[in-house]
Amino acid sequence: MTDSDKRKIGSVEYRVAEDNYFEKRGLKRYAGVFSLWALGVGAVISGDFFGWNFGLGVGGFGGLAVATGIVAVMYVGICYSIAEMAPALPHTGGAYSFGRTAMGPWGGFVTGLSENIEYILTPAVIVVGIGGYMGAVLNSMFGIEIPAPVWWLIFYALFVGLNIVGVEAAFKFSVAITTLTLAILLVFWIGAIPHFSWDMAFNIEPEPGNSRFLPFGWGGVAQALPFAIWFYLAIEQLPLASEESRNPKRDMPKALLWGILTLIVASVLTLFLNAGIAPGAAEVGKSNEPLFLAFTTIFGDGIGASVLALIAVAGLVASFHTIIYAYGRNIYSLSRSGYFPQWLSVTLPKRKTPNVALIAGAVVGYCVALLIEFGDDWLGQDVPVGAVLLNMAVFGAVIAYVMQMIAFVLLRRRFPAIERPYVSPLGNIGAIVAAVIAFATLCFLFLSPDYRLGVYGCAVWFAAGLIYFAIRGRKKLVYSPEEDFAVKHLTQADD
Repeated sequence: MTDSDKRKIGSVEYRVAEDNYFEKRGLKRYAGVFSLWALGVGAVISGDFFGWNFGLGVGGFGGLAVATGIVAVMYVGICYSIAEMAPALPHTGGAYSFGRTAMGPWGGFVTGLSENIEYILTPAVIVVGIGGYMGAVLNSMFGIEIPAPVWWLIFYALFVGLNIVGVEAAFKFSVAITTLTLAILLVFWIGAIPHFSWDMAFNIEPEPGNSRFLPFGWGGVAQALPFAIWFYLAIEQLPLASEESRNPKRDMPKALLWGILTLIVASVLTLFLNAGIAPGAAEVGKSNEPLFLAFTTIFGDGIGASVLALIAVAGLVASFHTIIYAYGRNIYSLSRSGYFPQWLSVTLPKRKTPNVALIAGAVVGYCVALLIEFGDDWLGQDVPVGAVLLNMAVFGAVIAYVMQMIAFVLLRRRFPAIERPYVSPLGNIGAIVAAVIAFATLCFLFLSPDYRLGVYGCAVWFAAGLIYFAIRGRKKLVYSPEEDFAVKHLTQADD
């Protein structure tokens, strides 16, 4: 590469891509509004099957209910803001491209790296749950035991493979599994209504001086926030599909807003009906399979454990599949622009899927799952796998939320003339409120000593990424669509 191929802008250096660079990194447009809605809802829906319930143990029913209300407000602000930004900047980079345009390369990298942590860790915790359920099914039906890491490998291979096959197959499966999962939840909600009891919801003994509604006081609300986020985490991934959407300017806002409405309704029904039937909130808050307990109450012991396990696996698979899609596009977009090593963004010539990014993310996620599984021997403590990994994923998510909401405000201020096919009715206020809640949640992640170790591990991951970008990444940037858009508009704004 000659000096004429390079261009320095501020603290970063760009190179002009060779003629076939983007041909090797092309994507295929397929998704309509219904496919996008299924992608967003499917990414989150496992949160109604497990994870949220740990918030009962730290906040009680009332504490988690209040936390869920606060988090719902945050996600409404986030979704309306993203619904404005996504069609205005319709690039696969999604959150990274918002941050890049509003705050420059460092802002883009911090935003993209935060989402990278979130999207790689979320499938890791989900696949641990899938492995546990599948192991129980096989053991109960055939008396065969397969080590959990083998199940993880099988499911990673299956769904990374499905995503590599092509965007059409990936989206069709997303629609099918999301529809099936919502049907399963609908059966649960209808069946649970006759069994609901406030006594069951409030059966956690309060600490001295507190009520049954808030058995652990307002501190319990703060500690329940990360678990309430699990009802909604990853709906924001939708802009990653912008370059695979047939009409992102029209369909992206619709899919985002219908998606968050679906998730809010689901979260309220699941929280009330799962915590409010026997055996009650105290037991549900400690369970790795809260929906199992509910189905046993509704249908009795006649339903076999293997059938219940398979029901739970359907919900887990929906999110596992769609978040694999998300981390693949996140790694692809950051790599295509040079923020990550560029070889990660190569796509298959005919299928136009980012196979290298999908495989690389799976390897990292699988290794993290192994580390947590066998970490007791060298960590010297009993690590609560699901809750720790959940808090780790939330760490990356809330940093990305703060950065995106800052980007929203700055984009309105610096680039008022950008075409905005959709304008958020909540404006800057919605974004600011969402950012404040996200930042508060980031602080609250450090309240519980049980989860700090995982959060500290994420902080090390985050710091390592920043060091890489400072030393190498910022000197290897490429004029991708996101970068070209940002540089041109920044130049116009400065003029």
